[in-house]
Amino acid sequence: MPALQLAREQGKRAVCLNNLKQLTLAWIVYANENDDKLVNGDTGGYANHDNEIPWVDGTGGNPVEKRDAIQNGALWPYCLIIKLYRCTSSSPADLRTYSVVDAMNCRVFNDGPMLKKRMQIKRPSGRFVFADRRGTTEHGWSVYYREEKWADPPPVQHGDGATWAFADGHSKYWKWKDQRTYTTDSGGGIVSLGNEDLHNAQRAAWGKLGY
Repeated sequence: MPALQLAREQGKRAVCLNNLKQLTLAWIVYANENDDKLVNGDTGGYANHDNEIPWVDGTGGNPVEKRDAIQNGALWPYCLIIKLYRCTSSSPADLRTYSVVDAMNCRVFNDGPMLKKRMQIKRPSGRFVFADRRGTTEHGWSVYYREEKWADPPPVQHGDGATWAFADGHSKYWKWKDQRTYTTDSGGGIVSLGNEDLHNAQRAAWGKLGY
């Protein structure tokens, strides 16, 4: 990658990591002020569980509706800057590019251990909370628990890697190590035997491998 392009991408990555950190700090404060309860990590139609207000209240079909969805969400009082909900490398039409990872109080997927309270999180420095997945979706970012298989596509941006936020409040860029992750395995629902990236993502999402 040419030096100027690399410098620009590293700058965007730094902004993205800061956005993720700020969202996670808001996520932590929400739990602190709500009896340790994790905010509902789904949005829209996927969020209709346990009568909880989701962190973003819907998705919407245009930027105005997306803005309303963010501002009507449970996390908005704790993170009142709209630009923190999207990566600067994404399309300007996408006001939100970040999703909560499924294990953090989303709907049950693949029989993974779903968490409802912060105190349930073991080794929070190693557990995903937010993923930069590009584009607005109604559900959390998912990866299989009981199978050696991607569910949603592995996020790939800022080079051949992904940006994540963790339950202790820090954010980090992960450089993918297996070329399959950002080439042949970049779609959802793909079996990826022996893929170190998949194994690491499953552990960070669920706390352990379920197979």
